[in-house]
Amino acid sequence: MAREAEGQLRRTDAERLASQSLWAAPPSLTLSHRDDRLQSNDGARETELGVALPLWLPGQRDAHQGVSAAASAQAASAEQAARLQLAGELREQAWAWASLAAEVAQAEGQVQSLQRLADDVGRRVRAGELARADALAAQAEHLAAGTALTDARQRLDAARVRWVQLTGLTAAPDLVADAVPEPTAEPSMSSHPELQSATQATELAQRRVELMRHSRRDAPELTIGVRQDHAGSGASSEGSVVVGLRLPFGGDARNRPLESAALAELDVAQTRLQRLRERLESDVALAREAVRAAEVQREAGTTRARLLRERAELIGKSFDVGETPLPDLLRALAAAAEADAALARHTAALGLARARLQQALGLLP
Repeated sequence: MAREAEGQLRRTDAERLASQSLWAAPPSLTLSHRDDRLQSNDGARETELGVALPLWLPGQRDAHQGVSAAASAQAASAEQAARLQLAGELREQAWAWASLAAEVAQAEGQVQSLQRLADDVGRRVRAGELARADALAAQAEHLAAGTALTDARQRLDAARVRWVQLTGLTAAPDLVADAVPEPTAEPSMSSHPELQSATQATELAQRRVELMRHSRRDAPELTIGVRQDHAGSGASSEGSVVVGLRLPFGGDARNRPLESAALAELDVAQTRLQRLRERLESDVALAREAVRAAEVQREAGTTRARLLRERAELIGKSFDVGETPLPDLLRALAAAAEADAALARHTAALGLARARLQQALGLLP
C-alpha cells in the first residue's frame, strides 16, 4: 500500500501541473496548402500556418484544480493509512515474539528447577532415603520439561523469522505490557488515518462529479496563424493574419455515461465512508472491552501464580523432611509452572490488547 500511495502522489503532482496550464489541452500545430495545379494551373496557391489553442470551458479549470487538490490530499491520507496498517502488523508480530519469549524463559526456569529436583532425588536415592521409582519419575518430569522448552524455542524462532522478514531487524522488540499506555482521552475519530483516507476519497469523487458537470462538451479551440496568398502568375503574394474559433456542440449522449460513472463512484465512496465509520466505532468498543478483560485475567493470573508458587514451596519443604511423597511435589511444581506460563501469556495478552486499542483509535506507535 505504501508504494501505491507513492504512485498516487506522483500522479496527482502531474495532474496539478496540468491543471495550472493556460490551456485545456496541449496546443497543436496546423498547416494547410492548396493550389490550382490540377485545375487551371494559373499558379494560384495558398499556404496557411497556425497554432490551435484549446481553451478552458467556464469553471472547468477551477474544477480541474479542485480534483487535483482533492487527489493530492487523498494520496497523502492513503499514505498515512498505509503506515497505520504496517504499524498494526508490527504490533501483532512484536507481541507474539514477546509472548513466546516469556514462555521460553518460563520453560527454561522449569527445566532448571526440575534438574535440581532430579539431582536431589538421585542423591537421596543413593543414600537410601527414597525409592528408585522416585528418581525415575523426577527424571521423566525433567525430560518432559526439556521437550516443552524445545517446542517453545522452535515457535520463538519462527516468530523471530517473521519479525526479521517484516522489519529487517534482528534485535528483539523491547516491550513491557504496563509500558503501553491506554489512551485516557478519547481522540476524535475524524483524525483516524483510515477515516481521513475514506473522507478524502469521497471528496475526490465529489470533485470529479463537479468536473464532469463543467465538461459536458469538448474544449473550444482558438486558432492563430498566418496565411500567404498568391493569386497567380505575375501576381504578388499577400500575407494576412488568421484568427479562428472552433466551438464543439454539446454531446449529452456521449457525456451521460461518464457523468453516471462519476455519480456511481461518489455513491460508492459515501457508502464506504459510512460503513468504515461504523466499523471503527465498533472496533474501538471491542478493543476497550478486550483491555478490561485482559486486565482482569492478568490480575487473577498474578494472584494464582503467587499462591501456587507458595504452595509448591511449602510442599517442597515438606518433601525435604520426608512428610510428602514425590508425586505430590511434582504435581505442585507442574501446577506452579503452568500458572507462571499462564501469567506470562496474560501479561503479553494485556500488552497486545492495549496495542490493539491504540491501533483501533488510529494512533501510531
